[in-house]
Amino acid sequence: MKKARLAILLSGRGSNMLALVKAVQNGVLKGLAEVVVVFSNKPDAPGLELAAALGCPTAALPSQGRQRREYDAEAAALLQQYRPDFIVLAGYMRILSPAFIQPFAGRILNIHPADTRQHQGLHAYEWAFENQLPETKITVHLVDEGLDTGPIILQETVDLRGASTLEEVERRGLAVEHQLYARALAGLIKN
Repeated sequence: MKKARLAILLSGRGSNMLALVKAVQNGVLKGLAEVVVVFSNKPDAPGLELAAALGCPTAALPSQGRQRREYDAEAAALLQQYRPDFIVLAGYMRILSPAFIQPFAGRILNIHPADTRQHQGLHAYEWAFENQLPETKITVHLVDEGLDTGPIILQETVDLRGASTLEEVERRGLAVEHQLYARALAGLIKN
């Protein structure tokens, strides 16, 4: 079976990228996938250095000050050179325009730290903490042209009872994110 080619996109520290690379190297994605590039819209993103240290090819294209459609078209063209089967958003802090989505339609995944039917967009852990939710859901979904509106692939509940700080909510959520994303991808690749 041919390995699925993954392009992982990030804007920051890369904790989900790290979990995915580890899953490719020694976990649930071993033998199923390969990371063909880790890409960032921020050339100084700490996740790029981490990816390079793990032996992953990296690429960056600065987005600051650029028009969204023009930038997305250029980023999509750059990524197409790597022939990815899946674009995996791992803390990529940009809303994608049709110029990016259309070339990869049905093959872009995102992980969102809430049930996408209850909360879209940024600050989902803050939302859960401020509303004192007893639980939240981590959602892996396909990306469409809406904001966190694409079809849900997999969800997992995070127990927030007793979490007295935002940091604790985030810690519990990230622990689930780091396992769920790789499992969701493995299921998608197998099917």
